[in-house]
Amino acid sequence: MPLKKLITAISVIASLLFASPAFAYSVKSGDTMFGIARSQNLSLQELVRLNPQIQNLDLIYVGQTVNTGTQEVNAIGQAVHTSSKADITVGFSENELDLLARLVRAEAESEPYQGKVAVACVVLNRVASSSFPNSIKEVIYQKGQFDPVRNGEINQLADEDSIRAVQEAINEKRNVAAGSLFFYNPATATNRWLDSRATTLVIGHHVFKK
Repeated sequence: MPLKKLITAISVIASLLFASPAFAYSVKSGDTMFGIARSQNLSLQELVRLNPQIQNLDLIYVGQTVNTGTQEVNAIGQAVHTSSKADITVGFSENELDLLARLVRAEAESEPYQGKVAVACVVLNRVASSSFPNSIKEVIYQKGQFDPVRNGEINQLADEDSIRAVQEAINEKRNVAAGSLFFYNPATATNRWLDSRATTLVIGHHVFKK
């Protein structure tokens, strides 16, 4: 084979091997968003982020297209899942993100959406701070920190807004509550020690503090 044709053939093969086409899944009878996420090696939170058009996770229909991200093929023809640029959830397990979403629902269910994001950011700020434990679970379950842990509200399922708020807090809205390590409702708080700390922002009924 002439050298020029050989080079062209190699180029074509390489382009096929390393192409990264967008992948979409067509919903089948009996499918659920959780089941689709698991079959595509995604967390439910990842799948939710990839499909903002699906407002109710319990209402998907046969034939509906669900975006499952992108895949690329390696040098030996194996499919490899690759996350989008915005997906930076590495280091947080699906269970931790679910726990955080449940805390957000319990603490901020009646608050504005931005307030839900800010509550999630406070937990993430604590994880990053040397003054608090190093994981979402340890931060949330640290003794005496969050009322929903004490009263059992943490065990209730998260709603869609809370799940989405957590995803945005980890990604594009990470700085919504920059510097905030605490939040409280001054109208209902029985302990006033946070009054003396510097206020970072106020959203709805919650005052956020350093």
